[in-house]
Amino acid sequence: MNSNPTSPSSGLDARHLLIVGATSVGFVVSQLDVSIVNVALASIAHDLNASLASLQWTVDAYALAFAALMLSAGVLGERFGARRLFVAGLALFALASLGCAFAADAPQLVTARALQGVGAAAMLPNSLALLNQSCGDDRRLRAHAVGLWTAAGAVSIAAGPIVGGMLIAAFGWRGIFWVNLPLCAAGIAATFVWVDDTPRAARASGVDLPGQALAIVALTAFVGAMIELRPRGIAHPLVLGGIALAIAAGIAFVAVERWSAAPMLPLSLFADRTFSAAVVFGGLANLTYYGMVFVLSLYLQRVLGHTPLQTGLAFLPLTGGFLLSNLASGPVVARFGSRGPMIAGALIDAAGFAALMFVGASTSTAALLLPFLLIPTGMGLAVPAMTTAVLGTVGQERAGTASAVLNTARQSAGAIGVAAFGALAGHATDASQTASIVAGVKGSAGISVALLICGALTARRVRNAGQPAAKGMAGQAPRP
Repeated sequence: MNSNPTSPSSGLDARHLLIVGATSVGFVVSQLDVSIVNVALASIAHDLNASLASLQWTVDAYALAFAALMLSAGVLGERFGARRLFVAGLALFALASLGCAFAADAPQLVTARALQGVGAAAMLPNSLALLNQSCGDDRRLRAHAVGLWTAAGAVSIAAGPIVGGMLIAAFGWRGIFWVNLPLCAAGIAATFVWVDDTPRAARASGVDLPGQALAIVALTAFVGAMIELRPRGIAHPLVLGGIALAIAAGIAFVAVERWSAAPMLPLSLFADRTFSAAVVFGGLANLTYYGMVFVLSLYLQRVLGHTPLQTGLAFLPLTGGFLLSNLASGPVVARFGSRGPMIAGALIDAAGFAALMFVGASTSTAALLLPFLLIPTGMGLAVPAMTTAVLGTVGQERAGTASAVLNTARQSAGAIGVAAFGALAGHATDASQTASIVAGVKGSAGISVALLICGALTARRVRNAGQPAAKGMAGQAPRP
């Protein structure tokens, strides 16, 4: 199969559509398992007698493994071939989903979720490498292909709550994991049939094992301390020890990356003010969004008494709104650059969270419509602009690394948001603790407003000059 077109293309032919379809499977299942699990939290808690901490780990074990291993997975793809890593990721994701479906208790579920995160980390960067390889030097073709790839992820995020609610209603919460098996099997078969492997780098850099280990320790220790903060208190040895270990591992990580010949996180990228500002902005966006979605899932089911399907329907404006706002973002960024849309998006997002500060135990679902529309409007405007800003700071040869750094920061921040905001909700698995959940929603919303205002101020450091239009990025929704 010839994967290098010799002339510019005005669109995608049948062969490239098949390649996009095959590589998009990994993105779809990795994003689907972010949004689909949130509507199952109450059912999981009831069936497995899971505590709030167990629910937080059910979400965060996936996000932590995903975030911590993504950069190393890209390096392994360069060494062994992106197709091999992509297929291995799909296979592991399917097996881990099987483990989730058969989990007999919360620790087994959390372990299987972490394995899902490992599989997702192997899939995501290597699916983009395969897609890029198939387009050769045709930039226009690449823009079309990446646009469809990101749109597939956005659709899966939007569909997740509805699909999850329907599956739970029909088969129970275990059904949300069974659905991954046929998707992964189809992706593996399609990849072997239609997708060529990438050439293996002659001198691929080795995996930064010390940096990788320190990143895992720092992230896990900090998230664990946040999860245990509410039930144990700030003075508990586990909490203080977790925070101290996270700080020590974080400092050691920076030192190792500074002196490593092949760092997993090239610190030189942060010398550019636009890059550093956009990465911080992306972290704040994900921390607020995924932390609030976790708390709102508890609120809708534990306080308002929604079923999983009703919760999915309530979330539809929140998740589906990204589709329209992402599509509008491309032309806006092309005309005004990245800085303005990032600032405006953060402020619109903050207004949506501000509206959530007024919810109560008897708030109607209709009253949530305004914030559930403002939040995706703001984020959908800002996220493609932020991604475009990051890619505009590096040459094509470092675009993959820059993108991986951005997404690693966003995944890590999302996990921290779930841990921190979940702690504010208290012991939410007890149906009598509705006041604690309501207070958690209000407190999390207030913190989100403050963080997003900080994000808007940070975005002022982003330069517009020389930045490309947001072509091909319009379909990108927030990732977990």
